[in-house]
Amino acid sequence: MIQHTLAFSMAALSFALGTGFAHAASLAPQRERISDEAIYRDHSTYQATQDRIQALNDGGRPVRDYALSKAQCWLDVSFHEYTRNDRSDFPQAALDESERLIVAMEQGVSPIPTDTPLVNGAARLREDLWKRLGAIHGTPGFVCAQQAVACGEVELVHAGNEFNQQQWRHAKPYIQIAEDTVADAEALARTCGNGRSTPAGPSSLTANVLFEFDRRGLADVREHSLGTLDRALARVREEHLTIAAVRLIGHADRMQGRGFDYNQALSRDRAETVKAYLVGQGIDAALVSYEYRGDTEQVQSCEGVRDRAALHECLLPNRRVEVKFEVAE
Repeated sequence: MIQHTLAFSMAALSFALGTGFAHAASLAPQRERISDEAIYRDHSTYQATQDRIQALNDGGRPVRDYALSKAQCWLDVSFHEYTRNDRSDFPQAALDESERLIVAMEQGVSPIPTDTPLVNGAARLREDLWKRLGAIHGTPGFVCAQQAVACGEVELVHAGNEFNQQQWRHAKPYIQIAEDTVADAEALARTCGNGRSTPAGPSSLTANVLFEFDRRGLADVREHSLGTLDRALARVREEHLTIAAVRLIGHADRMQGRGFDYNQALSRDRAETVKAYLVGQGIDAALVSYEYRGDTEQVQSCEGVRDRAALHECLLPNRRVEVKFEVAE
């Protein structure tokens, strides 16, 4: 018998199992995933699905294609959770989504639907990230950003499944992956077509700066979120962009122990903190405007989280300052 916790990687799936024929991507029932035979059979299923994706690529569908990328990302998160011994329906449900897209591509369906089901009842976390990804669909820059958009959408579902199973502490790493992927997608969409005869028009670049509970100073900013802002500034420099304006929107979480007015002031102070930081980084203060909305726009509800420390951590995305750079070539 092998251990329940598996250390297989996708590279390790190159076993000489099966004959390479296409078959329904069905995993062994959860109760049977305790024998070498069942697990190797499932690995063969994963390899066969990967082979079908490779065949589509070999047949001319580019790696960055939205449907191909999404099929790959569904396959990746399915396998990731399978190797973590996830006994829920998520590995099979994610694998089903991968196969659904593969079949559509194999059959030449056009257009292929772009919906992203919340498989296994995954929570829909971070509506702001969903909206940012949705805004890229249908734009000229989507052709360059489609791979990142597809994988960002899948990663948000992955995070929502983790939240349902083990709450925010386990969902947070996948949310951070999704945040980075969203930022990458926006950058790819923004720079798409550079060097062509048609100049790039005005666009925006977004970052969220997150604060500890009931805090407002620079020392109270989560380090990884400040890094996100620094990376946005670095992109401005690297892409030789001109900042036309910077808009800051301060927020607070829904904890109202001191009332609505207190949260309004807290969100204002957070916006002022971020403005001071930007000015310190060389941004002209005249370009920076801010507003504050208190706890009126929550992006994370955290319903059902009862432990107070866990609730504070879950509500972290609401304690934010949205930073929107209006940029142009």
